[in-house]
Amino acid sequence: MHKFIADTLNLPAHHVKNVLQLFESGATIPFIARYRKEATGNMDEQSIESIQKEFKKQTELEKRKKFVLASIAEQGKLTDALKLAIEKCTDIQGLEDLYLPFKTKRKTKAEAARLLGLQALADKILEQKENNIQAFAKTFLSKEVPTVKDALEGARHILAEYMNEQIPARNIIRKLFKEQAVLKSSVKKKIDEKAQTYADYFDYMGKLADAPSHRILAIYRGENEGYLKINIEIEEEKALKALKAHFLKAYNDCSYQMGLAVEDAFKRLLAPSISNEFKTWAKEKADKEAIQVFSENLRQLLLEAPLGQKRILGIDPGFRTGCKLAIINEQGNFTEHQTIYPNAPQLQQVEGKKIIQQLIQKYKIEAVAVGNGTAGRETEYFIKDCVHGTNIDVFLISEAGASIYSASELARKEFPQLDLTVRGAISIARRLQDPLAELVKIDAKSIGVGQYQHDVDQEDLRSSLENTVVSAVNKVGIQLNTASQHVLQFVSGVGPKLAENIVAHRTEHGPFTSRLELKKVKGLGEKAFEQSAGFLRIAQAKNILDNTGVHPERYELVNRMAKKQGCNLAEFISNESARKNVSLNEFMDESTGLASLKDILKELDKPGLDPRGKAQTFQFANIQSMQDIQEGMILPGIINNITNFGAFVNIGIKESGLIHISQAANHYVDDLHKVFTINQKVEAKVIGLDFERKRIQLSLLN
Repeated sequence: MHKFIADTLNLPAHHVKNVLQLFESGATIPFIARYRKEATGNMDEQSIESIQKEFKKQTELEKRKKFVLASIAEQGKLTDALKLAIEKCTDIQGLEDLYLPFKTKRKTKAEAARLLGLQALADKILEQKENNIQAFAKTFLSKEVPTVKDALEGARHILAEYMNEQIPARNIIRKLFKEQAVLKSSVKKKIDEKAQTYADYFDYMGKLADAPSHRILAIYRGENEGYLKINIEIEEEKALKALKAHFLKAYNDCSYQMGLAVEDAFKRLLAPSISNEFKTWAKEKADKEAIQVFSENLRQLLLEAPLGQKRILGIDPGFRTGCKLAIINEQGNFTEHQTIYPNAPQLQQVEGKKIIQQLIQKYKIEAVAVGNGTAGRETEYFIKDCVHGTNIDVFLISEAGASIYSASELARKEFPQLDLTVRGAISIARRLQDPLAELVKIDAKSIGVGQYQHDVDQEDLRSSLENTVVSAVNKVGIQLNTASQHVLQFVSGVGPKLAENIVAHRTEHGPFTSRLELKKVKGLGEKAFEQSAGFLRIAQAKNILDNTGVHPERYELVNRMAKKQGCNLAEFISNESARKNVSLNEFMDESTGLASLKDILKELDKPGLDPRGKAQTFQFANIQSMQDIQEGMILPGIINNITNFGAFVNIGIKESGLIHISQAANHYVDDLHKVFTINQKVEAKVIGLDFERKRIQLSLLN
């Protein structure tokens, strides 16, 4: 199987074999990518994940083969040739084509005709040698088959089913669908207000192969909600011509009947069957693209720069219900909450300012995080006035998903005595302190960086997003003594139960002083230690390497490097010239190649440094709503979502602006992820305003 997967993915077979063996031994994708580069030929996580997916696909295919073989054998119809064809099959479509004639069917027209004794008539027509088939058909007349017309029609039903089950015929129609299929949608339900969402697709027609994923998913959603009717079609005349060229071998009465059977087979069986195949194919393709976009957006969001261990005042803004305030300390622990009413209708700004300044002084607040939802900008202006003349920075933070967390079982367990909005303020503060640690608590679908996330295959989406979260967590590295149980469960080799045990051990015995102490955690054996240790950091550890991405299995190697340079470990790490003098070739062996050695030195350059950088403040334009915007204005903003058709921009108000893909650059753009990243700062020109639909069109074109 590893050779087949290697050919399919265009990867070296021996590297694929090594990856599969590592998976079999319990290794995770982050561990393999980071610490087994020699075995994989320096594959990235995406390639390793693709091997995992293809292996799963082929394993499922093998299971299906066993079922098909057993089913046909039970019918007593399994020949050696058929068995060989099934065993050699490499895709599910080909396997199902082979199995089609043997599937248990509901009573079909063909089966009814066979029960009437018309199989021999169908066989005679199929031979296409009889010049007077009507006379031959008379011999099949009975009470149930009173006329020649009835006999010939029944025989054609048998032939149509036969044609539908012929692999060459199915491939002929598949080829035409692949090259020519047209996606059509039309309005189905009486047009109401909600149906207007799909107005662009009330009378739509376009080539299926060219339809972008967002359009397919929108049309399919319209069908699922009962507003649209979908058809995937090819030109009937071309299809019939191709099928007749395949099946018709003569010019006589039989071939005329064969021609009629071909038309019946295409219209009643082949076209609906292959159309459904391509409807599924289009959905799977659109799902894959949408999930890729969502996963990449999520990865970038999770890797957003944190402010770090600072004392933060978090604010969940509001008008009538007031602004909920929550204080967190350097470790993200909640300390106090208050409510102020600086906005309309109360406008208690004097009282609110006094409370803010008291909290700042009492807790020595270093930064303020204001949620960007309702009343966000108004509250931001008020807070900036409160801290004017200080060195306290004010950040406008995305609230996407904060309400989901606030109402979650996790939040209720953590803060059972607090109101939902107070929990929201805590989440906003923590998101500034460490976005990754806070965002992993929220269902990724609710974070607001997806495209039709509720319409795609939910299992594929869950798997992809989980892999993305795991990848981001392990890329950053987690501080073992401060990480929550929820974050720890995403560390390579850990999982929910071991995460719980790590926190319990930390609570009972105090902070870890070395990675080796992990082995004392209940249930954490050698394999889990191997997979997780390199991704867990310990600040102020006895061994400085415990606060780096260097794996414990390489500590002895680093010490040998230091000794070779005539210094101890601490001197080696602090002395850049000593590290530059290391001759890597001297330390290469079968399990440690150049790529791994370079990684080790790179880690020693920045022990304990967060790869995400540090959060920076951003100044939006002086606008508070769409009514303050005019066409031609240049607005600063932050990219907060990327789709296949455009990038959405947070411009500091409730509504996001949209930079359509055609307005993203002065050159052709085929993938917006090549132009934008989540949280990228831009300055865009307003080129369109639709106040009724609350849409703001932006452009980056000169």
